[in-house]
Amino acid sequence: HTAPAHGVDDYNIGKKYGLPVNNPVGNDGRFISTTPPLAVGELAGKTVWEANPLVLQELDSRGRLLKNEKIRHSYPHCWRHKTPIIFRATTQWFIGMENRKGEEAPTLRWIAERAVDETQFFPAWGRARLEAMMKTRPDWCVSRQRNWGVPIPFFLHKETGLPHPRTAELIEQVALRVEKAGIEAWFSLDAADLLGAEADQYVKMKDTLDVWFDSGTTHWHVLRGSHAAQSTYPADMYLEGSDQHRGWFQSSLLSGCAIDGRAPYKALLTHGFVVDGKGHKMSKSKGNVIAPQQVSDKMGADILRLWTASTDYSGELPISDEILKRVVEGYRRIRNTLRFLLANVSDFDAAKDMLPVDQWLEIDRYALALTRELQESCRADYDRYEFHRVVQALQTFCSEDLGGFYLDILKDRLYTTAPKSAARRSAQSALWHITQSFVRLLAPITSFTAEEVWQVLTGNADDSVMFQVWHDLPKPEGDGEMLAKWALIRAARADVTKALEAQREAGKIGSALQASVEIRCAGEKFAALAALGDDLKFVFICSSTAVVKDEAEQVVATPLEHAKCERCWHVREDVGANAEHPTLCGRCVSNLYGEGEARAFA
Repeated sequence: HTAPAHGVDDYNIGKKYGLPVNNPVGNDGRFISTTPPLAVGELAGKTVWEANPLVLQELDSRGRLLKNEKIRHSYPHCWRHKTPIIFRATTQWFIGMENRKGEEAPTLRWIAERAVDETQFFPAWGRARLEAMMKTRPDWCVSRQRNWGVPIPFFLHKETGLPHPRTAELIEQVALRVEKAGIEAWFSLDAADLLGAEADQYVKMKDTLDVWFDSGTTHWHVLRGSHAAQSTYPADMYLEGSDQHRGWFQSSLLSGCAIDGRAPYKALLTHGFVVDGKGHKMSKSKGNVIAPQQVSDKMGADILRLWTASTDYSGELPISDEILKRVVEGYRRIRNTLRFLLANVSDFDAAKDMLPVDQWLEIDRYALALTRELQESCRADYDRYEFHRVVQALQTFCSEDLGGFYLDILKDRLYTTAPKSAARRSAQSALWHITQSFVRLLAPITSFTAEEVWQVLTGNADDSVMFQVWHDLPKPEGDGEMLAKWALIRAARADVTKALEAQREAGKIGSALQASVEIRCAGEKFAALAALGDDLKFVFICSSTAVVKDEAEQVVATPLEHAKCERCWHVREDVGANAEHPTLCGRCVSNLYGEGEARAFA
């Protein structure tokens, strides 16, 4: 026994051997009125369960029944109602993937494949997933036999099953009714209201649209419909979870290609799903759910935003209290850096106090070059929507380039030179540009913090960082050589720090400023260090330095026995040399009461 209308395997066999797909069972599970009677009784109007004994009797009476035995097996049940179901072929509505308007016309599949080629994917592996589905997917079945959803407002002829010849006109009339009374206007509609005397020949369809058709056509009824004033078409990007390559991404692509011959989006971004710290799916029953609102209420919205941006969304996004603590630490580092920057440009008016870049000290130009590198890399990462790389770059810039190097060195110049001296104005000029760039780079991620900084920086309550574009940083010539030179200096500084730390651990010094450092080296390193002259001590944050040309590289830190200047804390031989200021060193006296010390590099 095989029934091509009542099962996939049966259908495939019937298709192979040319059997008719004859479905005598109606939507109510009963045989339709035109079902031929059997010798043993009428089938029409009976359920399939009532008909089964009659079919067996008929087969037995014809000598066609080999054996009749009841077996227990797992029969399909409805996933929603948990009741037994039977498989039956029904009238469905499809969007054909291989249909053509003419012999030379392209198929929908071909158009969709070309549209995928023209779409940007973030991350890149999304292309392969969508391409594979386009190449293998069958025709798109857009009808569903459900009691809820958007109806398909067709009237079908009772005998031929064809739509009414005035279907386009009737759809418009139904749409006007739905516009006034909602979807129920269709379900409660009497066919005679629209068809008149023809109503007896037609049946009103009860099928609803596939929900993916609803969401997939938002480019028409939202982007170019209800929200046309706030939207553009095509959309710059569609953003959803990694399961939507077979869902919204695909239905939007197919409907867009069918209507407009192109995808309704320029790019697709795919993200993973949030899991707990162990990688487990969040579940209320497991008690491992971390609610976004709770994080925002407890730690602030910027912590939640920073966690989101710092996590590589192309995979699963883990979150836990421990992970959030690390995010808070990273945020605190950024915020402390911003506080330092704001504090040291508070008395700086860029319009009056800004020095031309060629008058800056070299380390300030180096910090500017580092900031430009940061801004260019972050902009590129933003363009690729790789926010976690932006966060990593910003945090590294704060901790290593600024906090661990530049700002650490800069403190002496900011706090000991004259307020309006060229040395201090040079530092402030660099800090102003760094702050302008840094706060704008932060704005898309920690937007509340960036706005807070912007209000302090500008003092203009009517302005907003969200109104700004990326900062236009000066670009002096020779950056490449300078970056290479200072890379050598920073490497030497790391060796000096180790030598000073060894002296501190040995109890010979308490502070690095209580030591003198001699660096023995050769080649490019010697040239780079020697070029800084006496300014090298500021880079190494010690009281005196010497650079000796020697192929055998070595760093020697020696404790100093001189007095400590109470103002700059340097240990110098000339502390107390000026009788009027017995507790100050010579450079502090000059910075306070004279022309000020001359600096060229740091």
